[in-house]
Amino acid sequence: MRSAKRSMLPALAWGLACSALCATASAQEWADKMFTVREHDFGSVARAAKVEYAFELVNPYKEDIHISSVRSSCGCTSPRIQKDTLKSWEKGAIIAEFNTRAFSGQRGARVTVTIDKPLYAEVQLQVRGYIRTDVVVDPGQVAFGQVPAGDGAEKTVTIDYSGRSDWKILGVEPTSPYVKADLKEVTRQGGRVAYKLAVVLDKAAPTGYVSDELVLKTNDTRSPQFPVKVEGFVVPDLTVSPTSLLLGILQPGQRITKQVVLKGKTPFHVLSIDCDNPGFSFPKPSEAKTVHLIPITFEAGTDPVKFIEKITIRTDLTGNNQVELSAYGQVLAPLAGK
Repeated sequence: MRSAKRSMLPALAWGLACSALCATASAQEWADKMFTVREHDFGSVARAAKVEYAFELVNPYKEDIHISSVRSSCGCTSPRIQKDTLKSWEKGAIIAEFNTRAFSGQRGARVTVTIDKPLYAEVQLQVRGYIRTDVVVDPGQVAFGQVPAGDGAEKTVTIDYSGRSDWKILGVEPTSPYVKADLKEVTRQGGRVAYKLAVVLDKAAPTGYVSDELVLKTNDTRSPQFPVKVEGFVVPDLTVSPTSLLLGILQPGQRITKQVVLKGKTPFHVLSIDCDNPGFSFPKPSEAKTVHLIPITFEAGTDPVKFIEKITIRTDLTGNNQVELSAYGQVLAPLAGK
């Protein structure tokens, strides 16, 4: 009998080991599927330029996903997590930034993303590129900052080259129809050349984030082009914060109040606040202000339900005169005997 038990132990241990390996492999595949791209080549980039890439991911599963950490195998790349917790179908990104100030030449890094919930897994991302020493961009990007809608903006950067006496920038190609660029050579002495790059954000640029890239074409056949990053945010006439209200899990009849902030460029009246769900109520401000603090109250009904509701706020501003936000929550079933 004892010998039979002894013979079962190796088989049991082997079975447990196989189960652990299968679970690990399953978790790894589960994590990999969230990323559509896991490798990126920056190509040839200028010294001191801001160069980064967003590895986008989406959570297609019911469980929340938590990214606990991210690390790089090389100091030439600094990774960061855009959002560490993703609910079902939420999107996020791992941002990999090339350190073009401290490093040069051909560089590459392996970025490891560690996920600890609902299962443990690690996803490997790869970046590489060539950091030039002969071209320097100052400042490292075209940063418009916050630009009021309809105002437009202009910024200038300097491009310095040191090398061939006949080196030239032949042209600039924006990737956005709302970004224009004008290039002017200001210095040429021996093998040193300097250009001023004036970049204009059009007044008709739509509201939201501006993330563009100017591609500068040169007569260098070995490195015929390099990018200059363009960033900014066009602020709409009317904004609401937050844009999503998470009301959580509620008992039947429970009341909860959340506050939103409504901002405009000039003083304005709130004309109406509407939602199809009768459980929501809102006091309408009577005064004209540039900033309104609006409490939004929800009273749960008796039916168990998960809900996503749209709330629309209309104002007397001209142009962009209304905003929308979403409210998420769940009402539980009544307790037994109540």
